[in-house]
Amino acid sequence: MPLAAVPITCVILLSACASTAPAASHAAKTAPTMASAMAEVDAAVLAGQNDKAYAILKNAGTAFPTDKTPWVRMAQMHFDSTNYGEAIVDALEALERDPDDTLANSIVAVSGLRVTSKALFDLSQKNNLTGNVRTEAQDLAKLLRTSLNEDVLVPNNRPAAPRVKETIRKAVGAASTARTTASSDPFGALK
Repeated sequence: MPLAAVPITCVILLSACASTAPAASHAAKTAPTMASAMAEVDAAVLAGQNDKAYAILKNAGTAFPTDKTPWVRMAQMHFDSTNYGEAIVDALEALERDPDDTLANSIVAVSGLRVTSKALFDLSQKNNLTGNVRTEAQDLAKLLRTSLNEDVLVPNNRPAAPRVKETIRKAVGAASTARTTASSDPFGALK
């Protein structure tokens, strides 16, 4: 190789390195992280763009398949917007990643109870809570009391967390409405 070609070769190699180095460092700077995704979600929620927030969370769930964070956040957002079915689905996704997550377990339990309470209220409004449905509801109430090791499902003397208090208040309101509008108290045996 002639001596004059060596400097040209060095210049070409150095320019190639110089042009790829910024691109590589730029890619490293823009690599998504869970923290950056959550920051984007917070900004979208504050801007009232919940659809965008859900899209970001779904992308984060895909980018970080073993991380429960996006699923718990979606479950909480669906729960807060009273979309209990979706809240349950997202919380179950979080529980697949971390079976001991207390918030996800709570969302599944409370969302399920709210769906059940609404269904029972609707049935009682139509006075159709008889026979097998009534017996099954009574059996479920017994199971809940046994599982919680409580004689009464909604104790009045124990302080509860704010969300639990709100849930209890709504359930009690729905039950009292059902009692006043129905000809008989279909939940009397559940107490």
